[in-house]
Amino acid sequence: MDLRLPTPPRPRRPRRLLAAVAGVALLAGAGTWTAAASDDAPSVRRADRALDSGGTRIDTSYFTTPGAGKRPAVLLGHGFGGSKDDVREQAEDLAREGYAVLTWSARGFGDSGGRIGLNDPRTEVADVSRLIDWLADRPEVELDKAGDPRVGMTGASYGGAVSLLAAGHDGRVDALAPQITYWNLADALFPGGVFKKTWAGLFINSGGGCDRFTAELCRMYERVAESGVPDDRARALLEARSPVAVGDRIKVPTLVVQGQSDSLFPLDQADAMARAIRANGAPVDMDWISGGHDGGDMERDRTHDRIGAWFDRHLKGDDSVGTGPAFRVTRTGGVDSTNGAALLRGASGDSYPGLRGDPRDIALTGREQTFDNPAGASPPAVSGLPGFGGAGGGGGGLSQLSALGVGLSLDFPGQYARFDSAPLTADRRITGTPSVRVRVTSTSDDAVLFAKLYDVAPDGERQVLPAQLVAPVRVADAKEGKDVTLTLPAIDHEVERGHKLRLAVSSTDLGYASPLAPARYTVSVQGELSVPTAPGVTTAAAPLPAWVWALPLAAVVIGAALLLTARRRTAAPAPDPALADVPLQITDLSKRYAKSADRYAVRELSFRVERGQVLGLLGPNGAGKTTTLRMLMGLIRPDQGEIRVFGHAIRPGAPVLSRVGAFVEGAGFLPHLTGRENLDLYWRATGRPTEDARMAEALEIAGLGEALQRAVRTYSQGMRQRLALAQAMLGLPDLLILDEPTNGLDPPQIREMREVMIRYARDGRTVIVSSHLLSEVEQSCTHLVVMDRGRLVQAGPVAQIVGSGDALHVGLAGEVSDPLVEKIAVLPGVASAVRSEGGLLVRLAEAGPEASRELLVELVRLEVPVESMGPHRTLEDAFLTLIGGPQ
Repeated sequence: MDLRLPTPPRPRRPRRLLAAVAGVALLAGAGTWTAAASDDAPSVRRADRALDSGGTRIDTSYFTTPGAGKRPAVLLGHGFGGSKDDVREQAEDLAREGYAVLTWSARGFGDSGGRIGLNDPRTEVADVSRLIDWLADRPEVELDKAGDPRVGMTGASYGGAVSLLAAGHDGRVDALAPQITYWNLADALFPGGVFKKTWAGLFINSGGGCDRFTAELCRMYERVAESGVPDDRARALLEARSPVAVGDRIKVPTLVVQGQSDSLFPLDQADAMARAIRANGAPVDMDWISGGHDGGDMERDRTHDRIGAWFDRHLKGDDSVGTGPAFRVTRTGGVDSTNGAALLRGASGDSYPGLRGDPRDIALTGREQTFDNPAGASPPAVSGLPGFGGAGGGGGGLSQLSALGVGLSLDFPGQYARFDSAPLTADRRITGTPSVRVRVTSTSDDAVLFAKLYDVAPDGERQVLPAQLVAPVRVADAKEGKDVTLTLPAIDHEVERGHKLRLAVSSTDLGYASPLAPARYTVSVQGELSVPTAPGVTTAAAPLPAWVWALPLAAVVIGAALLLTARRRTAAPAPDPALADVPLQITDLSKRYAKSADRYAVRELSFRVERGQVLGLLGPNGAGKTTTLRMLMGLIRPDQGEIRVFGHAIRPGAPVLSRVGAFVEGAGFLPHLTGRENLDLYWRATGRPTEDARMAEALEIAGLGEALQRAVRTYSQGMRQRLALAQAMLGLPDLLILDEPTNGLDPPQIREMREVMIRYARDGRTVIVSSHLLSEVEQSCTHLVVMDRGRLVQAGPVAQIVGSGDALHVGLAGEVSDPLVEKIAVLPGVASAVRSEGGLLVRLAEAGPEASRELLVELVRLEVPVESMGPHRTLEDAFLTLIGGPQ
């Protein structure tokens, strides 16, 4: 089983080890230098070296960019079962952002020597201190003082734990960003005193077998696996290799990123981590991502950006950098109509609520119930399939089925008790660890139980186990009966009105070791179910309606960036009061093509859009229109310049984007639902109040009529386009962006779409439309922006561009040669000249009667057979003139 996951920089080690600097000898000479190509930033140099750490070979890679001067360093570790190669891409990104980055393969992995010690302070953690010693001697690394480099550490899973341990052992670590990792490995593998056998076995397997571990770890695993019962020696061994052992010494700024889809290191591990470090006086931010060791979306781009921002603030000392909210949680926001995947959106709070914040009591009903622990603990109940959801970065993972309302769990009759609540009278968001007091009686000395909290649909049968998580508990001395508190797994899950909560207490679970001897357990509920809530954590409104629904990838990007700054991690400029009433101001906007330092998709673009305008964005293929729109919507970042909407600078997830609506060709809908049901479902997915939808007004403008009550599968293409437009208009955004809204429509439908756009802008709202139908743009738009090869060619009112006098139609009585046309194009005062039906289209450098007279004199001098000359009157002619003819 491959447990590798995204891995960031690593931790430090005690001052006693500083004397080991001399022992960090190069085994590979000066290393092997290679250059890593960048999209649009300086090239990254990589040096591969083998370092000697106490007689053990440690394989490292060192990433820098040339000529950046002194810079902080970052140690970037990898996940269990992986190597330094897994984190190369992130290392290169951090190097481009101005860090010296050192990656390495931990002992027993990749090309490093030694045996796996599970982050033993005597070996793996000591290796980190020696790596810090090496960084302190690098001339490009910034020092706090002699021998003390400015260094941060990050890593996922195994790499995250060693970063925490290093910070506790080595005071030179200055900032941390551990991801999906553990605080107490004993609690993680022996939760509630129960052996997590499946995950433990996967650890041994992915490490290469028991012989690849140190002898004491191998003996411990074999002893516990054989007995099925963790003992005190096993707990002590794992705790000594856990950050909890040095928790009172970790006193540096820490960004904790933990996964919701994670039965290996659940959210309670991150909670304990945050509480301990905060108690030491260090700043701590918490981020609950969608994915985890059980699969799901790891949100790599967003979390890597946030980690970079954290280091910018706490290593570079840039206080202007926004590092995100104190608490952020990724929530599902509906279903993508094209592939059935859960859409993601962010929620945040000004403070971390913990796992027991603002509890609510819910009564459970059910008599005292008796059930069996079967002989051999078989067949076992199923809560999930630990580790088999995939550790990749995509949106998969069996645990994610619960986000889509699909149940995976299985409880066998006669092997569990269940207790139900009444149907909820209002939606209830659970954020944290529910708990309930129960009384347990067993025919054996100890009872091993597994508690689950289901979300049960109104039909009473369909039930979902949030994140597929279960809470095991060993109840000792239960023959005479014992009251215990069941602390259920920490989750973030919304239970809809009309649904019930169901507590299930089972005798077995596939992922854990249960007693093999048969026994009977009796369980009764002794109080109400306590459900934590977090009212201070609010879900941000989806800023780009049509893109969120129509483009799943864009939806993920938007949801992931709602509360973070971009890769460039600069703080958003303050709003400009002078532009507070201006829908759009673009200033000196530039965006280079990927992997090019001098080729631009958009270059030095500036224009302004006012209220009430319907602005047409025109240009041939490759002009930069789509790139401009994507930057406007916060989906990609400009290299230079800025975009302001109502005075606010655009960044991914900027709150002002809630005033922007977008229509994208090919919007997806659920075909079996009616148009109205699709719109309702979409609006619910945005998380905004129902009354904010302005549904009736949007529908009146779109003119859908009775078709709203029909299934979408019966719609014509024109009706689908109007439904997509209505969706974009929900909430009546002040700025509406339409990309090719008339594609696939017949002339009557195009006319109707034109009327919709004009009606929408009539009340002072603004519409930007990108279209290739020039005649339609001429009739529906009030203003134009014409682009060519990434640059602005002309902007202004349609009437001015079409017939302003700087573009003239020269009627000819006969043919003229190409050389003669070229001579006309370079005449003084002429910007361009191209052939047109019946003559030439000539654009003047400056409009006016004098310029027209001078042109006529020059044409006569060149013996051009002029028959007529005057302003041209079609947008097509003007467009061809502006861009220099057909492309």
